[in-house]
Amino acid sequence: MAYQDEITHMDRAELEALQLERLKKAVVYCYEKIPFYKENFDAVGFDPYALETFEDLRRAPFTTKQDMRDAYPYDLFALPKSEVKEIHMSSGTTGVATVSGYTENDLKVWGDCFARGIGYAGGDENDIVHVCYGYGLFTGGLGAHYGGLNAGAMTIPMSAGNTKRQIKVLQSMGSSIICCTPSYAMYIADTAIEMGLDPKKDFHLKAGIHGAEAWSNQFRANLEEKLDYKALDVYGLTEVMGPGVAIECMEQTGLHVAEDHFWIEILDPETHEPVPDGEWGELVITTLTKEATPVIRYRTKDITRIIPGECACGRTHRRIDRLHGRTDDMMIIRGVNVFPRQIENVCTGFEEIADWYQIELTRENSLDVATLKIEINPDFPMDEIRKIEDLQRRLEQALKDELATKIKVKVVEPYTITRSEGKAVRIVDLRSEEEK
Repeated sequence: MAYQDEITHMDRAELEALQLERLKKAVVYCYEKIPFYKENFDAVGFDPYALETFEDLRRAPFTTKQDMRDAYPYDLFALPKSEVKEIHMSSGTTGVATVSGYTENDLKVWGDCFARGIGYAGGDENDIVHVCYGYGLFTGGLGAHYGGLNAGAMTIPMSAGNTKRQIKVLQSMGSSIICCTPSYAMYIADTAIEMGLDPKKDFHLKAGIHGAEAWSNQFRANLEEKLDYKALDVYGLTEVMGPGVAIECMEQTGLHVAEDHFWIEILDPETHEPVPDGEWGELVITTLTKEATPVIRYRTKDITRIIPGECACGRTHRRIDRLHGRTDDMMIIRGVNVFPRQIENVCTGFEEIADWYQIELTRENSLDVATLKIEINPDFPMDEIRKIEDLQRRLEQALKDELATKIKVKVVEPYTITRSEGKAVRIVDLRSEEEK
């Protein structure tokens, strides 16, 4: 039996009753324990003691990343520091870092949620989980590590970097499930091939659990072809818990949300009204069991949708689609809203180009300009200028047809775009602050 099979196959009516019971406790807990929530609830007239239905939660105000930055470091903690056993933080690269605290039970829940993903991947105590997300304040490494331990698997805390050592361990120790960003998994595969290895024969992987960045279906297909395994998506964020909020099963038809621990809403980003299942909107999350730093109606800025219907795997927890993008990584190019994922999806139709790309943003004549730099496949004749120019024209036209705006294309030689041992850098903003 897979890890926590009983929980993930709960009868929907029983699961929703459990969610509502926990939601009632969560809003009261936040109101009584955290002054920020008391002030915000009172300001809009939201009475947490009167919540009776899921719809009642819509009267509660949102929590935003800026709220969490303003509360740095401890103002959103519900418990004294003596009861908090671990903290994690966002990078803070775009402002003050956000902080998430964990009690012993919070850490157990986190490990349990990620361990479900290991079960979804067919893993158990007989597997070897190779973790090469970064350890430390970033939630990736320890989230996957706790998941491996809770699943009963042997867990190797490799962390990110030292790629040739990663490859040696993958060869020699029989790692069967790898946890890292999808771009780093590709970097490992490409490096192994450059070293003269065949990952299909020299590695022992059956699955990868990859998150922390958006990646296309074609990128997934390329990964699976090179590594001969199943590549599964995982979703999470520091402000809520970390990786494990939702994870794909082997059906690869959406990420199962750990609904016993999280209540999710999909809202129109502008009107904040719920959208029907199947329609895209912003993901808003309320924690149901978090003790140290619970959040009510956290606006993730991630664009996804609830996938209607039941999964063929038989699990009853609802699924969200793989991320379409983020409201804050949306580019406005000549008045048109564009997400990097949309550009990547167009590129998958061109077999001449590889998986590595960057989008450079510049400004010309008071207009924002996006230039797609993308690598050619190694077996394509880069020295044949006419073929390169033709490829660039065709790709520019395909992007214009799909996005209704102009994206410049610059095809570059293989392995010239900088690789990362963590998250891939997809957008490079070369505009000055004055230009923005």
